[in-house]
Amino acid sequence: MQIFCFALRNFNRARTRTWITVGAMAFACAIMIFYASLLEGWLAGMEKNAVGMDLGEFQVHVHGFRVDPDLYKVIVGQEALLARLQEKGFVAAPRLYATGLAAAGNASSGVELRGVDLAREQLVTALNQHVWQGQWLDGQDRTGVVVGRKLSRILGLRVGDEVVVVAQAADGSTANELFRLRGILQSVSQGVDRSGFFMTEAAFRRLMMVPQGAHAIVVKRQQSTENLNTATNRLAQLLPEYEVRNWRQLQPVLARLFNMSDVSLVIMLLITYAAVGILTLNALLMSVFERIPEFGVMKALGFSPWGLFAMIVVESMLQVTVAVFLALAAGLPLSLYFSRHPIDFSGFVQSSSTIAGIAVDARWYCVVTVNSVVLPILFLYLVAGLAILYPALKAAMLKPLAAISHR
Repeated sequence: MQIFCFALRNFNRARTRTWITVGAMAFACAIMIFYASLLEGWLAGMEKNAVGMDLGEFQVHVHGFRVDPDLYKVIVGQEALLARLQEKGFVAAPRLYATGLAAAGNASSGVELRGVDLAREQLVTALNQHVWQGQWLDGQDRTGVVVGRKLSRILGLRVGDEVVVVAQAADGSTANELFRLRGILQSVSQGVDRSGFFMTEAAFRRLMMVPQGAHAIVVKRQQSTENLNTATNRLAQLLPEYEVRNWRQLQPVLARLFNMSDVSLVIMLLITYAAVGILTLNALLMSVFERIPEFGVMKALGFSPWGLFAMIVVESMLQVTVAVFLALAAGLPLSLYFSRHPIDFSGFVQSSSTIAGIAVDARWYCVVTVNSVVLPILFLYLVAGLAILYPALKAAMLKPLAAISHR
């Protein structure tokens, strides 16, 4: 208690130097809280485009389908499988895949045909809310289709235009049908943008002559708090006869990017706080040298070296604590404001820009999490604590007689 009282008395002793140091630490910490929140928001946007719009959290296939996506490799009895998944706490939707050629006017392009169960797909992805122009699929519109944004440009399509699809059906016949463009998607991923061609499940089965089965089952956890790896293992045990993969396994490059984001945040914190640490070290050294005679008197009166060391540390930690409160007062409101009002980078980010094949959203939101707030604060205490060590040890090792006569 005595040490704390001494430290509190000395806190505002050199007022200008103290508040410059506190202000620098507070500014750096506030900026890093905002940066960490913006990084969390960017990652959340990437995950939303990859998982919430396309991949889903998990995918179930027949063994070998991902290596060789054959039209005949279907999951038989998908209705019973879907019911089994629902009983075990999962939400699922079937998908149908095929390749074909789409043509409009004088332009043509290879496409990935995707048959969608309209009622169930919206439970596992939000693709129906990601339409750029026009409307999403409608079960009453038998010839209506939705395509990716790049594909619409390649084919020169606008909403309402007609497009012909040619493919080889499951029975060996030539599948061809005239469709009408119902909607164009916003950028999702490189694959969807370049070749995504969406139609209703009924239209796909009619075109490709696939009366039963599904090529993939997209699965989502009902409890999002459940660990992804735990849910993957539980799903694999539930469906041992099928290949089960989570989104990180389906997109390993994106998963590594997410893992590296924590490392990049730590590096950014270290670089930013290095300057703060040097400033803190300089201020404390000045404070120690100015007070050497006082420290000599204290030691001569029986103040222990470790007591003097502790006083310097507590005094410095008080400065850091005040800086943290100021940083929270500035950084949190700023991050919360931009969590509702995104920063528009459309002037710097093209609509077709992708990272690891996933579209980059030009509008970045902040996402305030425990990690984005606590990590900058912890690193500030860590860096300041390291900067304190040398001045505090120097004060503790002073010899009383030499210190008293120091000029």
